[in-house]
Amino acid sequence: MQLERLDQMNSEHETNELKRRAGAPSEAPRSTSTLEAFFDWPLEAATLVAQAYARLFEDLTSPKSGRRSASSDPSLPWTTPNVVALELLSMRLRDFSTGTDGSATLICAPYALHGATIADFAPDHSVVETLCHGGLSRVFVTDWRSATPETRYFTIDSYLADLNVAVDQLGPPVDLIGLCQGGWLALVYAARFPKKVRRLVLVGAPIDIAAAESQLSRFVAGVPFSMFDELVRLGEGLVDGERTLKAWGLSGDSNEAETVLQNPPNTDPVRRRELIDRYGQWYGETVNLPGVFYLQVVKWLFKENQIAEGRFVALGQRVDLMSIRAPIFLLAAGNDEIVPADQLFATARLVGTPAEQLVKMTEPCGHLSLFLGAVVLDEAWRNVARWLDHDLNEPQTDSPRAAVR
Repeated sequence: MQLERLDQMNSEHETNELKRRAGAPSEAPRSTSTLEAFFDWPLEAATLVAQAYARLFEDLTSPKSGRRSASSDPSLPWTTPNVVALELLSMRLRDFSTGTDGSATLICAPYALHGATIADFAPDHSVVETLCHGGLSRVFVTDWRSATPETRYFTIDSYLADLNVAVDQLGPPVDLIGLCQGGWLALVYAARFPKKVRRLVLVGAPIDIAAAESQLSRFVAGVPFSMFDELVRLGEGLVDGERTLKAWGLSGDSNEAETVLQNPPNTDPVRRRELIDRYGQWYGETVNLPGVFYLQVVKWLFKENQIAEGRFVALGQRVDLMSIRAPIFLLAAGNDEIVPADQLFATARLVGTPAEQLVKMTEPCGHLSLFLGAVVLDEAWRNVARWLDHDLNEPQTDSPRAAVR
């Protein structure tokens, strides 16, 4: 039924295109400007996919006049002073350290549509800043590079291998923090190299897609894989982030920014405007993805749920999540439209971490607020910092707010 619907949408587009070329009026395309409308299911999503597919075809085959180069990375400056500790084809390893004591804390940023500055967005809206102020002196971030024709064939293994190089550079075992899409990568890495991870923090990460439905998981399940494959073919091996964002018609507007950033009511109007503008810049500056990597994520994670089902192969070896015995902190959003809490919390039954060393916390917010929200950073992330710095063999006097073990 869904395939028939998609075929019908494509047929209607072709009819309208013929009318347009002949000078006859065509039906006005529907559009959307919010994430919720994009993931409305099932007919809205199916319609949007067909229309976006047509727009993508037209946009990908047209000149990119006035746009950033396909090989460029986002230009939004980082908030916290840092140096590049390592240059790889896949990433820049950014060093925000304020000292040399203690274990290294490595933030595995999402490698999706937007830049890694989601981890260091602005003062009072920065995971990096919160961790540094929380007493962690060695903090690093994987600043994933926008894909280029040179890296278009990079796979999930390519990023796992470079993540391993970064960990070895820092000196294992490290404390590994995975944000959103960086979360499943961090979990797979911890299972592949369990002795190299001291503690693991996963935030808003899709681990078990079957544990709970979401707008995103239903969307991916309902779209034929051939359409994703065609998207990569049209991009000549790349998924162009800028064009994809434009084709979907999504935009980070001021109302969305206010909700995500959780600014206090008494925030100075000038400061509020600056943050909203910065959010718009961050949202609009996208990264390109290697087509092979993108298709593997779509198929292996979202369509086949291989990580949760124990079938995921990383760097030549099937990973066993039960091999992970490191302490784990799971932080989810109660109103997450992208990754329901149950998709993340399913991690607790999949790993070998003892129950007394596993913490779960839910914050009353949406997905992006987990990383950018002032309230979440001031409360939940301060607890994360204390947990990372705390000796787990000693009683914890200030246990995480709303935590469930």
